Amino acid sequence: MDAGKVLISDIFNGANLLEIPFYQRSYVWKEEQWQRFLEDMVYVTESKRQYFLGSVILKNGENPHSWAGFSAKKIVIDGQQRLTTFMIFMKVLCIKTNEMKSFNKRFRLDDDSIALKHGRNDASAFERVMKQETDEIIENTNPESRIISAYNYFAKNLDTNLVEKNIVSALAQFVCIDLDNDEDEQQVFNTINSLGVRLTTAELLKNYFFHRDNVDEYDKNWVEVFEKDDETKMYWDQEFETGRIKRSLIDIFFDAYFQLFVLDPQFKVAPEDKIAYSRVDHLAKSYQDFISKYCEGDKSVVLKNMAFYAKTFRETLDPNYCNIMMPSKPCVNRMNVIVFGLKYSVLIPYILFIATKVKDEKEKERIYGILESYIMRRLVLHLTTKNYNRIVDSLILGDICSADLLTKKLINSDDPTNCFPDNNELLKGFNESKLYNLHSKGVIYFIESAIRPANSGIALLGFNGYSLEHLMPKKWENNWPSCNSEEEKTNRNSKLLTLGNLAIIPQALNASIRDSNWQIKKVGKGPDKPGLIACANGLLTMTDAISKDNWDENEIEKRAMWLYKQAVSLWSL
Repeated sequence: MDAGKVLISDIFNGANLLEIPFYQRSYVWKEEQWQRFLEDMVYVTESKRQYFLGSVILKNGENPHSWAGFSAKKIVIDGQQRLTTFMIFMKVLCIKTNEMKSFNKRFRLDDDSIALKHGRNDASAFERVMKQETDEIIENTNPESRIISAYNYFAKNLDTNLVEKNIVSALAQFVCIDLDNDEDEQQVFNTINSLGVRLTTAELLKNYFFHRDNVDEYDKNWVEVFEKDDETKMYWDQEFETGRIKRSLIDIFFDAYFQLFVLDPQFKVAPEDKIAYSRVDHLAKSYQDFISKYCEGDKSVVLKNMAFYAKTFRETLDPNYCNIMMPSKPCVNRMNVIVFGLKYSVLIPYILFIATKVKDEKEKERIYGILESYIMRRLVLHLTTKNYNRIVDSLILGDICSADLLTKKLINSDDPTNCFPDNNELLKGFNESKLYNLHSKGVIYFIESAIRPANSGIALLGFNGYSLEHLMPKKWENNWPSCNSEEEKTNRNSKLLTLGNLAIIPQALNASIRDSNWQIKKVGKGPDKPGLIACANGLLTMTDAISKDNWDENEIEKRAMWLYKQAVSLWSL
């Protein structure tokens, strides 16, 4: 067995035929993996740093005939998904940049055949993709091929301004394990993929910062902060979804804490390092690199304030705020629902920055109110969140720690993609936007919490206690009045997805109630199948709606206008 770090040029060298076993499973990657792969290739190009793409296990195949177009055959035991994706990606990239000669030199053999031979399930689709000469979308016939879907994804989404072929080829690396004919590939495969427990960022950092000679420092800066008792451990071990992965709160803290160092002007972190340090999957390595480069190897620069920032983080940020009643006025509780309930974890570094820099509690509340207005107005309009990490970075880098400065920064943005929507745009959003269910629930929940009287006899549940309901059901054609024309039908189907037709209720309606006519939907079918009147009791965002004898497009528009007026008052400019 030989194992080592290799480049793609070491695997596909013009002489090796890689063969995926005939019986091996089909190519299964989906858009989530393709998106991650593309983001990784953009990162490699921007940072110009080596990047590990995973492991590949190859086993020597039978010796080729003298007339074969290759000198060695390798059986792909593990790595089919990565290698296939890499080849499809490079195929699209070379088509788009008119470098097919380079592609063929790397990925074809002397007899012009492709150097990767697929198994029974994917051979035809892979051959079709490899014959492509343009980046036009390929018709994906039934049954749909993931191979063709991958090609179509890259053809649509790969921007050649962001990816450089030569940089990717030189810096994207694999760990390749080469097995001899007599070695047990199943045992090797099972060992690599099944044994061992992945170390978290926190565990790696603990091992880096502390050792046998500084036990007292370990007790003070780690045990007392992160492992003091069961309650403390439970808090830091909570997992939260950020992007496409789940991460523990302790790892999220170390990410946010690190970004404050990276953005601190005193360290003068180079642009290329800032790009590299933004990768959460390399966070422990980034800490080490930063301390080596910018702190002269002095770990105390990071350690001396770690306990203070961790304490502040715990006092400020907690997913459990989504399970308790939310106050009506701007505050950290409401920001927690935005972060953990609506999945805006990108805001965490700035919230930690404000929590540690701003001492006046009223000023903090003003800052949180402006942030809420900015995020929620943009959410209503379904505007991009793509640049939020850059906005957060600019706020920290610019030392924006007052409400006045924050307002000026957000309203006066030169970039239209980062705009602070005005009231006319907000109205358009309430009338037309079709949001994700989670975001629609958030908009209505935030409004409900703001307009609820302090002396209300019915307590507001936490954000997680409500589900979203369509007042006019998506399947309205079964039990609701018909439309007079296709145009009216199209309009109705569009309107029922907008905010004016959506409501929060503390329990989901029974399916037989959900799709019933308006009268039954309101009153239900007895105690076991309650309707909106029972389920929405005490919710001010529902009071007017459930008083209506009929519910149609006009009522949806009226309710959208009412919700808009509440939002203007709540999320003021």
